[in-house]
Amino acid sequence: MNSNLKEQVLRSSGVNVLKCMRCGKCSGTCPSYDEMEYHPHQFVYMVEKGDIETLMKSESIYKCLTCFACVDRCPRSVEPAKVVEAVRLATIRQQGCNHLIADSIPEMLDEDLPQQAIVTAFRKYTK
Repeated sequence: MNSNLKEQVLRSSGVNVLKCMRCGKCSGTCPSYDEMEYHPHQFVYMVEKGDIETLMKSESIYKCLTCFACVDRCPRSVEPAKVVEAVRLATIRQQGCNHLIADSIPEMLDEDLPQQAIVTAFRKYTK
């Protein structure tokens, strides 16, 4: 367990992961649930336990739509999406681990792509 990495994620997210009671409401409302290896409540728990490296290797950090449905649904205001973003940011900051380069996004656009997806892509990959 890398405690520096855990502290970085906790500080970056601003989330108190200890408030999570693992009710699963966040995961139950997640539109990307079927696409994710680890679900929002699992992200929070794994960060609490310090298992950041496993999350950093998972494609789940790129499957999160950052729609904040999990945040709205959480009865304890834990904000799982912020935890996912913090893990993604920690991954991107490690040299050579960037999943996508912001400059490559425009060539992927098509007329059927929702604008929310474009904004989300720039939020995810321009940090």
